[in-house]
Formats: sequence, structure tokens, C-alpha cells
Amino acid sequence: MVKLKYFGHECWQIECEGKSIIIDPFLSGNPLAPTKPSEVKVDAILVTHGHGDHLGDAIDISKRTKATIIGVFELVQYVTSKGATGHPLHIGGGYTFDFGHVKATIAHHGSAAPDGTYLGSPCGFLITMGEKKIYHSGDTGLFYDMKLIGEMNNIDVALLPIGDNFTMGIDDAVKAVELLKPKFAIPMHYGTFDIIKADPEEFVRKVKPPAKAVVVSPGSSFELK
Repeated sequence: MVKLKYFGHECWQIECEGKSIIIDPFLSGNPLAPTKPSEVKVDAILVTHGHGDHLGDAIDISKRTKATIIGVFELVQYVTSKGATGHPLHIGGGYTFDFGHVKATIAHHGSAAPDGTYLGSPCGFLITMGEKKIYHSGDTGLFYDMKLIGEMNNIDVALLPIGDNFTMGIDDAVKAVELLKPKFAIPMHYGTFDIIKADPEEFVRKVKPPAKAVVVSPGSSFELK
């Protein structure tokens, strides 16, 4: 069984067979986060890009737990210079870790650290754990290569932003589901701040079968069996 726990914004913890990873650990300063950085115990930390609401507490968690930060080359250079442990990937590249396989995908966004340091290309991730495949798009607009990602991968869950303004809005995210063809689609990156308010139930209503859209509220989990 693969368990996905939502911590709000774009932060997810994924657990399978005694291994655990966290994605974009924006916990400090996140009004939706149900947990504190000091409570996080994981084997790896995946970071889609360097903005403060995504890099978040990654460096502190890595330094405390020795968890490996996985991201694009420039981002990993930055976090290791701050004392964290890291493993660099780049767009299109993948690697098999002890918890599963991670491949970096394109994302249309930006990436700089809170101090302004350029941190390379933003990305999404295709994550395989326990024979289940999860696509975390990261912050991105809609792009047609999502169709190729869907054709080449049997995606069990697609985690997609719907908050608009900085990323896809609801209608673009619905189109992304059509292109990706996942079994399940879960909205994220909405409601954290007023500027990205969105109704996840509207997303659910607009997604067409065979995909099924599911809302997971912060602090709740979704299980793949």
C-alpha cells in the first residue's frame, strides 16, 4: 500500500513499505500545515523548485535527519552548500533510490532561492513506490507534453495545482488530467493564500471519467492499494 498524506499547498508525504519521502516541505509559515518541521522523519526530500513556499524547511529537515534532498543540479548545489545532503537530477533524468524511482519532468515556472540565488529549472517528479506511479507536477502551467508523460507512464495519481495566478487554474488542470490519463487526480496549490483561492469541488465536478478526482484536505491521507 502507498499512502499519500497532504500537508497543504504542494507538500505531500508518501509512505510505502517502511520508507517515507516528503515533497516541497513548506511547513513553517504555511497556515494549512498540520505538522511542524521538527516532527518530520523521512528518508528523502523532493524539491520541485527554489521558491520559499516549496524549498520551505527542506534544508533544516535534511540537516536534522540526514534525509537526502533530491532536485535539479543547481538547487542541490545550493542546499549542500548550506550543509544539507543532496542528490542532483535534471530534466528527463531519473535514479533508483532505496525507497523507489524518481524522474524529473519539465515544469513551466521559475526557480530562485529566497535570497535570490538562481536555482536552475523548475521541475515536476514521476515517483514510483511499491509499483505505484505518482506524478507531482510542481508549480506549472499547462503544457502539451503532459500528453507524452501520460502516454509513456501508467500514472496512478496525478497531483496538480489548481490555484491559478502562479500556476494552472481549474480548467487548465482539468485539461491536464485529460492529457495525463491518471487513475486519480488530486488538486493542490490552492487556498494557502487569498491570491490562490479556488474551489476543489469544482475541479472534481469537471474531471471526466475514466479519471476520478478526489479532494484530500490538509492533514488527511489518500491510500493506493
